[in-house]
Amino acid sequence: MNLATRRFFPDHGTPAGILALGEEGLLEHIKTINFFRTKARNVIATCRMLVEQHGGEVPLDRESLEALPGVGRKTANVVLNTAFRQVAMAVDTHIFRVSNRTNIAPGKDVVEVEKKLLKFVPREFLMDAHHWLILHGRYVCVARKPKCPVCGIADLCEYRAKTLPATQ
Repeated sequence: MNLATRRFFPDHGTPAGILALGEEGLLEHIKTINFFRTKARNVIATCRMLVEQHGGEVPLDRESLEALPGVGRKTANVVLNTAFRQVAMAVDTHIFRVSNRTNIAPGKDVVEVEKKLLKFVPREFLMDAHHWLILHGRYVCVARKPKCPVCGIADLCEYRAKTLPATQ
């Protein structure tokens, strides 16, 4: 989304500006991303709510964020943490996998994993931990064939089926 939006953000980067584009205008800018029609519909509806109910500002609380179209818990946590620098843990598929595989914060669902991470990650790392965990899951602790031989925490990891170093 970031690559798609950088062209229109300078001129239309506010809720009112995006509303002025309209759904069709927005579609032209984001047609290269997945689910662009649904996202355009949700973005326009969200911008309308932001203008009408929040004075054009993004709300600072989870309940108001999750009331916006297309915004779930993960997105609300991303906004709270990244935009407003509040302690929040956005658990995506990568974080869920890493937390369960390594046994750092095992859980049956993302909310359970989120709560455990918030409890056990040292306070000084909470603001950026989800970024590090996402990157670790995206590039090292990958889903199909984790790169255990190059993993910096392999000695701490409780994953039993670690991949072995490639033989020469």
